[in-house]
Amino acid sequence: MRILSAILGGLLLSASASAQDQNHLIWTESQLAELQQLVEARPSEGLENCVITAFDQPNSATDPNRRSRLATVAANELMMAHLEGCSPSAARSQWRIGSDDAKIDTRSLLMQALVRDDLTAYFNALRPRNPHYRALREAYATEADGEKRATLAVNLERWRWMPLIMGEKYLLVNAASFEATLWENGEAVRTWPVIVGKARTPTPIFDATVSGAILNPWWEIPTSIVAEGIGSMVRNNPARARSRGYVYQDGRYRQRPGPGNALGQMKLVMPNAYSVYLHDTPNKNLFSEEVRTFSHGCIRVGGAIDLVKTLLAGSATAEEVDDILASRKTTRLSTTKPIPIYIAYFTAEGASDGTVSYFPDVYGRDNLELAQNERATACAA
Repeated sequence: MRILSAILGGLLLSASASAQDQNHLIWTESQLAELQQLVEARPSEGLENCVITAFDQPNSATDPNRRSRLATVAANELMMAHLEGCSPSAARSQWRIGSDDAKIDTRSLLMQALVRDDLTAYFNALRPRNPHYRALREAYATEADGEKRATLAVNLERWRWMPLIMGEKYLLVNAASFEATLWENGEAVRTWPVIVGKARTPTPIFDATVSGAILNPWWEIPTSIVAEGIGSMVRNNPARARSRGYVYQDGRYRQRPGPGNALGQMKLVMPNAYSVYLHDTPNKNLFSEEVRTFSHGCIRVGGAIDLVKTLLAGSATAEEVDDILASRKTTRLSTTKPIPIYIAYFTAEGASDGTVSYFPDVYGRDNLELAQNERATACAA
């Protein structure tokens, strides 16, 4: 537990080198046996073909610490497999969720694990902490269906690509399940249905920070959507364009706040490189569809006003939000604290009761060449 607490407290991020020489970690026979058990257990995580350095050679008479050095290499390889996955970089080329996991001083962590003689706690601390991962791991250990096992393996790997520490409070959008979930202290507390991008304009995978919301927003219309017909409407049928709130101002096409605004009554402030954000929508009927891929990439939220009231709790009351919405005045409000948001893609999702739900691979992203399918692929050291 001390090792887990150390990571949670951020004590080993960018840590300075220990005064002890970390190149000479000496392993006991019981620790070597424990590490071997951990290596042999990696198939239960979907890492069966992740290459780990063999360390079971006997000590050499001229180099009695050779096995300890090999064990240290193997332990770090296994750690990286648990922490960041074990697949080629091409497999995660579309996964643009940032992580500081590489800054964790794993050498210091391993040294502490050996000193405290608690390797198992060390590796447990490096596994994804979201309960969805635990449920997927348990299902993978018992699933006999080959297709389901492949799906579980891909999604286990995706969880390893997520940051180890996601935040005490964060939003997780799963584009495959069409849901946005608010997590607090490791538990899912609220969930809202969402609409995501079409197959030809998929919602990207990325992370950002929510700092507030804009109520009664203007819609800054992207060039690609202008080209689909709005531009010609404004030029050729200005009366119709005005009735829909479309205007051309300062060299750009916009839509005024109002009941027909494409963003509905709110959008979250979450700057990112993709100009993708969560927002309301006037087309509430689409939330009754089981597969909700209708947008150009942005994420429309069912119950968007409930979402914004939840996120603004502590900085604005529900009554204040309602008054601003009724005024139709564009207003920006800030959250009490920044909230991390992760736009992810999980086609298998575990529940607290241990069951697993499978979702359609609407973007065709499950066909990844993971280490599970590539025996020659080694984990990063």
